[in-house]
Amino acid sequence: MGIPPVSEPKDAVASMRLTRHERTEMKAIAKSLGFRSFGDYVRFLHNKSQDEVKLARKSKAPAKEEKLTLFHTTKYGKIYNGDSLDYLFYKAKPKSVNLIVTSPPFGLTRQKSYGNEDADQYCKWFRPFAEGFRRVLEEDGSLVIDIGGAWKPGIPTRSLYHYELLIMLCKEFGFHLCQEHYWWNPAKLPTPAEWVNVRRVRVKDAVNCIWWLSLTPFPKANNRRVLSPYSPSMHHLLENGYKPNLRPSGHDISDKFQKNNGGAVPPNLLAIANTESQGQYLEYCRDNGIRPHPARFPHLLPEYFIRLLTDPGDLVLDPFAGSCVTGMVAERMKRKWTAVEMNSEYLRGALSRFSQSTNASKSLIRKSKPTVYEISSPCPMPVDEVEIKLAEDGGTSRKKK
Repeated sequence: MGIPPVSEPKDAVASMRLTRHERTEMKAIAKSLGFRSFGDYVRFLHNKSQDEVKLARKSKAPAKEEKLTLFHTTKYGKIYNGDSLDYLFYKAKPKSVNLIVTSPPFGLTRQKSYGNEDADQYCKWFRPFAEGFRRVLEEDGSLVIDIGGAWKPGIPTRSLYHYELLIMLCKEFGFHLCQEHYWWNPAKLPTPAEWVNVRRVRVKDAVNCIWWLSLTPFPKANNRRVLSPYSPSMHHLLENGYKPNLRPSGHDISDKFQKNNGGAVPPNLLAIANTESQGQYLEYCRDNGIRPHPARFPHLLPEYFIRLLTDPGDLVLDPFAGSCVTGMVAERMKRKWTAVEMNSEYLRGALSRFSQSTNASKSLIRKSKPTVYEISSPCPMPVDEVEIKLAEDGGTSRKKK
């Protein structure tokens, strides 16, 4: 009897369904091949078949090339209308992109107008894009994914889909997690209303996860590109000096702490209010009867990562371009860029970002003024815990008015 076929993982793990004679022969084969036990041999067959399945999946490109339409060109960039998988596997050259920064459709439990993917099927949907990203990304390049969380339908608990995506990208596709960032939107409404405002058993969900990944543990980067202004207390320290000492935490604060480095290294919490209710883009969409993209991220988000991770002349890709915020920022920062979007109506509205009108030109070269947002420390308000009781059923039922 030869070694059983291993093209299907179930052939190995289903060994208990073999006949007694087949099991005896397989045990003899395991012994002859030097395995310590029959169980070790079964695990070997299972792992080998799993590796073959993964290899077959990873090497699978889209079956055929659909036509990409060149929608618009600028001095530094190109916009394509079509499926970004066609760009990743057929149009783009391997190892040609320095930074992929994008906000893909989120895996939500309730469908939105921009075509979000179901949370339970998200990793399966994302796999071909992940393989395409590996194909086009430079070895020292970075992949930055802005991805929002989701609530499970009908209950106040969270989906794990965005964490499952992160683990899949690292475990299956070999990406390294350089650092997680969190985009805090100070203007976010207190949602979900049912759990936050009605039953009062959760707090406002105001943070998106941003995964910064790379193919190497050492992608090119420099945090001096994204320094923040020093706080008033730090300015006072620099002007008046500081006595070196040992903090209670054990950190030794030496006199090097008094050096002026031009600004403070920012935290991985990005405070950016997404408050655009007026502006050239929305005005252009209204005037031309165009449905605006409902999930635009603020321009400071791609600007932060473009500054941190690329040089002028590098190529930036947004494969889920939407209204082309990434392209607009890359154009202003003199990076080559490519945007790919399936929805042609969103691209019609995106053209306003690259208009040659006076207002548009000013919007592309205007520098953002630093804005400081404050967040209260935990528990700043006094509370009567006798009057305000916990929901004994955890919010299972609505409190009677």
